[in-house]
Amino acid sequence: MTLLDRLEKSLERYAVPGLIRYVVALNALVFILVTLNPDYVQALQLDPSAVWNGEVWRAFTWIFIPETMSFFWILFYLIFTWWLGDMLEESWGAFRLNAYYFLGMSLCIASALLFGAAGGNFFLNLSLFLAAATLAPNFEILLFMILPVKMKWVALFSLLVPAGYLLFGPLDMKMMVVMCLGNYLLFFGPSFLKNRAEAARTGKRRERFEKGLKGEETLHRCEACGITEASNPEAEFRVSADGKEYCTEHLPSRAAA
Repeated sequence: MTLLDRLEKSLERYAVPGLIRYVVALNALVFILVTLNPDYVQALQLDPSAVWNGEVWRAFTWIFIPETMSFFWILFYLIFTWWLGDMLEESWGAFRLNAYYFLGMSLCIASALLFGAAGGNFFLNLSLFLAAATLAPNFEILLFMILPVKMKWVALFSLLVPAGYLLFGPLDMKMMVVMCLGNYLLFFGPSFLKNRAEAARTGKRRERFEKGLKGEETLHRCEACGITEASNPEAEFRVSADGKEYCTEHLPSRAAA
């Protein structure tokens, strides 16, 4: 049982069902308030110096600032974020989604306070999308509500910005990318490494099997099916009257030992 399994067993009753729906609703509220008074957003942003000076609410209110203030895009943004939350909660359950989101949120706050680099909602929402794309890579979404594209390709494209920060950005930006996507790395990294290791072991076994079929470093090889003592250690081989070697399963009726 993993640490997450143990935590879920103990703390599941404290999880907030429909967490992302509440976040989306407050994003919509902030959009309306900022539309009425653009200065309102300044009081909600994750400003590290302001947080250290006592404005601690900023450590939480930044998640309610929508990524777009465009009347055209806000509806798509809210609907898509709502859909991502529902999809992940259906796959994981409320507790795991809560753990994933709050972990990502905490790491983004730590990045801002320690390194002064705050990625805003972009990286937190990106981590939600990457999780959904990992769980359902071939699921098709309508890009711009028109073009059907598999989620894995959109996810790869969305990683161009973080990759640019990692390759060309200063140290604080590099740390921001690693920390703000840390929830994704912690949730999916171990299983990814495990799968890669298993794939490597499978590849080595296949390589040994293919070498056996080719007769490399083997004494026996069935003329009918091609197995050798390397590929099938349990097999027995006999020489037939025609002078060729066969496994006992394919040995012609008249055989010489």
